[in-house]
Order: sequence, then structure tokens, then C-alpha cells
Amino acid sequence: MTDLAAALLYALAWGVARLPWPLLRALADGMAWLWVALDAREARVTRRNLELIRADLDANARESLVREILRTTARQTFETLRLWTRPAHRNLADIAQVHGEELFDAALQSGSGLIVAAPHMGNWELLNQWLAHKTPLAILYRPPESAVGEAFLRRVRANAGGDVEQVRAEAAGVRTLLKRLQKGGVVGILPDQQPKAGEGEFAPFFGKQALTMTLLGRLAHRSGARVLLAWCQRLPGAGPPRFALHIAPAPDGIADADPQRAVHALNAGVEAVARRDFTQYQWTYKRYTLRPPDSGEENPYLDLY
Repeated sequence: MTDLAAALLYALAWGVARLPWPLLRALADGMAWLWVALDAREARVTRRNLELIRADLDANARESLVREILRTTARQTFETLRLWTRPAHRNLADIAQVHGEELFDAALQSGSGLIVAAPHMGNWELLNQWLAHKTPLAILYRPPESAVGEAFLRRVRANAGGDVEQVRAEAAGVRTLLKRLQKGGVVGILPDQQPKAGEGEFAPFFGKQALTMTLLGRLAHRSGARVLLAWCQRLPGAGPPRFALHIAPAPDGIADADPQRAVHALNAGVEAVARRDFTQYQWTYKRYTLRPPDSGEENPYLDLY
């Protein structure tokens, strides 16, 4: 039943994704408007995140930014349906610019292993497909609570083309990643998801302490792998989505044996990427749920549940 339900979800996604892009964009903008009008979860979380990190803005400016972020988020949802249900070669044609590819190629040729840290910026699903086109890789993912949701994600991400191993974020999966890196392979990690309590360290992110994964730094330190940041940033324009793909060096210290130094470097790198286009970052995510011990702070999203 799980596979059947996932297949039905895929069929629905395929049908929606075949609508003309101007209609999909209008649907996305309408969905964003509804999120605001109904004070939906997406609007509430985005607004709270801006209250936490953008004290420089007055209430009107923050609300305007909320609406722009939600429009971007909704459009990305429909973009992703297209990416998941089209052949990879058609999706790669949407990448109009590639910056820093020489850094990626040099890391591959070094044979020392490569960790691609891909923040939730722009469209990371298209980045996965570009990586799969360049080299075999393993992608670390946190499985959804729903078995159907996981089956659906595994199905659509198998559409990336190339040799892609999808690895669950658990102990056995971490061992798989380490072995791949020690053999000179490539691993992709979304580095800005909040880990479970006890699996990270606190470090500043946009000026507020955020529990941050130590896994990436530990893998890099133990394997000797290089670390690069990568993201697919949507280009301006009224037509179908076009993207600029960026590869950039990770900050110094990201592979440090000291986990505090490593997570500070990781968050600094992710923040620098997000600041390139603030509205394309994933602000609908509850990034600051867990608070530092003995800080006296409560979960800032408690009143949103």
C-alpha cells in the first residue's frame, strides 16, 4: 500500500507539474496570499523568525518581507514538482550560469573525498541533479515521519539521474558516508537542519544561538575530505525559472577537531549564502526550537502550535 500511495502522489505531482508555468506561478502566488490571509503555519513561522533575527525592521517592513518570502517559497514548491517529474537533462537546461565549477572539479580530482554542504537556499533539488550529473554521490536525508512520504521522496529523487545513494540520517548511514569519503567519494549534506538534542552544538546564526549539526565537521575531520558550499539561486525574470548554480569554499575551521569552532564556521558559511538573497532561504522552518541549556529561554514557537 505504501508504494501504491507513493505512486499515486507521483502521478498527482506529474499532472500538476505539466500545467503552463504562468499558471503555476499564479497558483503559487495565490497560495502565498492564502497563507497570509489565513495566518497559516508558514506565515506564522516566517513572521516569528523575522521577529527573532530582524529587529532592524519595523512591523510593516517585516510584514512586507514575510509576503515576499512566502511568494518565493510557494513558487519553489511548484518548481520542485517540475524538477521531480521531468527528465534530469531538461532540468539541467534550467541552469543558466555555473560559478565555481573549477573548485568542484579540483576537489574531485584531488581524490581526498568531498563534502558538499548545501543550505536550504534557492532550489537544492536542482543542485542534487547537477551533482548527480557530475559524479556518483551519496545524499544524507532525514526521513519524513510518514512512510508514504519517504517512499515518495525516494522515488522522485531517484529521477535525478546518475549514481545517487540516498542515506538515512542514522548511525548506519553515518558509517556509510564516512567509508565513501575515505575512498575519495562525494557526499551531499543539508547542513542547516536542527539536529536532535545531544547531536549538535549551539552557535550564532543571524545573531541568535541555533543548535547546529556537528556531523559535517566530524566527517570532514575524520576523513580528511574537502568541504564546499553549493546552492542553486533563482534568477530574476517573469518567464520559466532559471538558476545560477554556485560553488564556494567553506569557511576556515569547518573541519576543526573542536566542534564549537566547526559549527561556528558552518553557520557563518550558511549565513553568508542566505544573505545573498534573503527571500530565497527557507524561513518557514523552525530553526530555533531548541534553546541553550541554562539560558532561561523557551521555545520561541510555542505559541504558534
